[in-house]
Amino acid sequence: MNPTLTSLISGALVACTLTGCGGGDNTQTTVVQPTADTVADDKASALLAQMTLDEKIQLVHGNGFGNSPVGGAGWIPGIARLGIPELYTADSAAGVGVTGKNVTPMPAPIALAASWDPKLAFEYGETIAKELRALGFYEGLGGGVNLAREPRNGRNFEYMGEDPVLAGELVAQRTIGTHSQKVVATLKHYALNDQEVNRFTSNSEVDERTMRELYLLPFEIGVKQGEPGNVMCSYNLVNGLHACQNPYLLTDVLKKEWGFKGKVQSDWFLALTDTVQAATAGLDEEQAGSPDDSAGIFGWPTFFNQKLKTAVQSGSVPLSRLNDMVFRKLRTLARVGILESPPKAGGTIDQAAGSAAALKFAQQSMVLLKNTASTGSTSKPLPLNAGSVRSIVVIGGHADVAVLSGGGSASVAPRDGDAVPCLKPGTVVGNLNLFNACATWYKSSPLDAIRAKAPTATVTYFDGNDAVAAATAAAAADVAIVFGTQWQTEDADLSNLSLPDAVTDPANQSYDQNALIAAVAAKAKQTVVVLETGTAVTMPWVGNVNSVLEAWYPGVKGGQAIADVLFGDVNPSGKLPQTFPVREADLPQTAISKTSLNVQYLEGLAMGYRWFDARQITPLFPFGHGLSYTDFSYSGIQTSMDAAGNLTVNFTLKNIGGRAGAEVAQVYAGLPSNSGEPPKRLVGWQKISLAAGASQAVSLTIKAERLSVWDTSKHQWQLPSGSFTFYVGGSSRDNQSLVAFSGK
Repeated sequence: MNPTLTSLISGALVACTLTGCGGGDNTQTTVVQPTADTVADDKASALLAQMTLDEKIQLVHGNGFGNSPVGGAGWIPGIARLGIPELYTADSAAGVGVTGKNVTPMPAPIALAASWDPKLAFEYGETIAKELRALGFYEGLGGGVNLAREPRNGRNFEYMGEDPVLAGELVAQRTIGTHSQKVVATLKHYALNDQEVNRFTSNSEVDERTMRELYLLPFEIGVKQGEPGNVMCSYNLVNGLHACQNPYLLTDVLKKEWGFKGKVQSDWFLALTDTVQAATAGLDEEQAGSPDDSAGIFGWPTFFNQKLKTAVQSGSVPLSRLNDMVFRKLRTLARVGILESPPKAGGTIDQAAGSAAALKFAQQSMVLLKNTASTGSTSKPLPLNAGSVRSIVVIGGHADVAVLSGGGSASVAPRDGDAVPCLKPGTVVGNLNLFNACATWYKSSPLDAIRAKAPTATVTYFDGNDAVAAATAAAAADVAIVFGTQWQTEDADLSNLSLPDAVTDPANQSYDQNALIAAVAAKAKQTVVVLETGTAVTMPWVGNVNSVLEAWYPGVKGGQAIADVLFGDVNPSGKLPQTFPVREADLPQTAISKTSLNVQYLEGLAMGYRWFDARQITPLFPFGHGLSYTDFSYSGIQTSMDAAGNLTVNFTLKNIGGRAGAEVAQVYAGLPSNSGEPPKRLVGWQKISLAAGASQAVSLTIKAERLSVWDTSKHQWQLPSGSFTFYVGGSSRDNQSLVAFSGK
């Protein structure tokens, strides 16, 4: 049974036997039980038939920003006479976006993507939805799946990496988990909203094939598998039309081709320019909206209140289109279970349960990028041995008190106050002065957790401002652990992928982090670097350090999770959801233009690891990479394809190391040479846990559409003819075996 909705009813037939009165004959009558979709449609139709024009208009726009009685991002007043509840919405990328409610700050979505675990994605959506519902919110605004085409994008930490299949599969499970708690899930930002510079005015110029095979594909998978109640359209233009006024995106593809039955909601400010264009293109709800279109919001115009009513009355927007907007909202409320059981504000957050979930998510998402022994030693630094390590020096990154989080609308308020004072309080970032330039730090001390793991060791801390003192202390210690942080936020892209210093991030950084790491590495016996970042980072010092652990933005229990991995209580199993380049010059666009409004996707299909493979560029760390404290081997790889093009891959995975661990076994396909595709694409994977010495036979079934290309002449997916090559391994460049297969 699909766990998306507890009210799901199958289309099974129930046979009722009726006994006749005149001859003793038995007559069997088959009664068809209505499906959950049919029940939702009927409820929505019945409510719609009772609504006045003003009530319909009321349901298709927000009531402004900052005036919700329960906080959050938006509010649509209910209609009591019809049993339609108040509709409160909150940001929820990594937890509920409200203050003073003791919500749980989770690891960032990029960390979730690094787990490569669909079950964990379900739990992630489920956990956040429980807190949303407890506080009275009917809808969460998480679910971002814009691809990391541009690794400097300030919102990459909110998204799920660079691969459309990985992002789509995980967001579908997050959606299902959210709906399981009777909270409406969102997919965003639809579409091609892949940088923050000029995000309200930039025009993404992209060809049809690239659009369909890469940037729309995670939405397609998310819509078809997850059946979200809400899709949020983005600020930018796509091929000359605003995304929220783009009939190709909203109606032709999303609603007609993919069969999306929910509502399309605008992003919050300046996403619309014209009432009629937006409504007829397929937009169903304007946010944040306004009680008065003539006044707008913050001086910016709004379009779906009085202006929409006038357009409907004049016939420029058909009444049938308004009815469809309202119907989609009502059937979503019915389908998810909100009409039957509206959320009520004032509930209590289960902090213990939230913290336990946040810890689990963080532990499963960290990626061990490097782990090598020092010259002359056979012992790798990690995991640290609490029984034998005598001295540890912890350096930088405010590791004595906290872990870092991302900013903007994806930020989640700390339960007990910000742990680190801002160096320049009150400063803002971005074009509209909406977001604070000060990072959020959660009171979860890696230093305290490290000390608890090694009670007999001498553990000292240096804040990093004096690189000479830190390096001197590191030289005398058994191991030096240096923390590097890289803050990101909505509405501001990174200037580069280097760890920031006081020049590039003056509100949050007081010293040169790269210089600090280099100084420590030059003197320390063993150097471990722990990164708290939301995207790829360059590492000019990587050849001189022993170990690198990517912890992402690890959430409210991040300090403990980091220590758990460093000391081996948790064997790292995360894999990179995006490529880490050596330098910005290796990227398709070496810089983000601040002046050109046309963002040209000239690299086409060669994005992310596809770019590095096609150009034969060696990355710093490849897509899918991640080490373990054990080792795995692959053998016996076989493939078969049925008449429809569905692929089956069989192989044996063995844990050949000395401790239990989990491996993400990845399958990549090299399409026929005449298909015009990059060298390989991810088509499937499975995360497998194995005890030391254990092996498992693995069988993966991969649908034909994962091997298909977009045919621009027929405007549909097409399985190419020719010879396929399949790769199985632990990363996009760790192909331990390959099998050539002659396709159709």
